[in-house]
Amino acid sequence: MDEEQTSIRKSYNAVAWGLLAILWGVTILFDFIPFGVGLAGTGLVLLGANVFLRYKGLPTKSDNTLFGILALAWGGLELGRSVLRLLFRNVDLDWVIFASLLITLGAIFLARGLLRVRKVGHEELH
Repeated sequence: MDEEQTSIRKSYNAVAWGLLAILWGVTILFDFIPFGVGLAGTGLVLLGANVFLRYKGLPTKSDNTLFGILALAWGGLELGRSVLRLLFRNVDLDWVIFASLLITLGAIFLARGLLRVRKVGHEELH
């Protein structure tokens, strides 16, 4: 990566961290903002940073994508607690959310692994 690309990447990182700090501060300061909003917002910032990097032709961080998806899923589950309560009446919702996040993480790892196997298998054929 050349000096210009490094500079652009650092600028995007600074913007993302700035957005995260503001989001977290606002979420903590104002009690009426649900916890799930902060989580979903964090996921959107992480995923958005990768979108902008990709748009600029710069390499993205797969960890940002992974944590972005998990934060977005967790935020959605937290915001959907009332719906989850109807679906899982006699279960601790924290466990339902944790299990859902594990399933999401497992699906991401599975998809990554299958894509790598497919890519390697395709390269071996040619």
